[in-house]
Amino acid sequence: MIKYHPNQDLLTLHAQGELPLSLSIAVSAHCELCSECAAKLASLTLAATEDSFTLSAISSDDSQMNAELDSDLEALLADMMTDDNLDVADSSQQTNSTVSNIDITVKGQDYRLPRAFRQQVANQWQGIGKVSRLRLDTGEIKARASLLHIAENGEIPQHSHKGEELTLLLAGEFSDEYNTYTAGDFMVLNSEHEHSPKTVEGCLCYTVVDAPLYFTKGISKLLNPIGELIY
Repeated sequence: MIKYHPNQDLLTLHAQGELPLSLSIAVSAHCELCSECAAKLASLTLAATEDSFTLSAISSDDSQMNAELDSDLEALLADMMTDDNLDVADSSQQTNSTVSNIDITVKGQDYRLPRAFRQQVANQWQGIGKVSRLRLDTGEIKARASLLHIAENGEIPQHSHKGEELTLLLAGEFSDEYNTYTAGDFMVLNSEHEHSPKTVEGCLCYTVVDAPLYFTKGISKLLNPIGELIY
């Protein structure tokens, strides 16, 4: 059962198309896994669309030129729709090619990603031990978006966050000092949180960070001087 969800502000900004790509992917993927948030997003998107059309209608009423252009466009569309020679693409083929899932394999495990990732998985996996990472190119300067895989009985050493860390659990499970998480859980942590995620059966996550992790215990603290380079 999904316990953690994006807040109302994130859903609203996503519906309005105002989130950066890294966060938009996270919200879209979560909504593919969570029917509750998918319903909320559909309602917010409808409201945003209605607001947009209302503003457009008000704006067009203020300009005679816009009214004439709208009339010409309607006439053109009417001609096109009555043209017997108009080619219409097979909608079923369009749907299949546009919204298909993507399958990946890491550490011998097969996963099916939500459709939100279909144009993002192009790089190679990198990792050490039980932890593997595949960097996603979102075109953002500061934020780092990645797929993160932890093999069975793996863990990430105790750490805090210099900035914010968003984690969407896509498959499997993991636990930390705060709770146990299942596929679909959407968590945002910051500098006030310190934890050490562990998994028994293995897990696949989508993560977005805007600053390096800060390791706080044991030999892993040796990684902190190079954290700026690897986050």
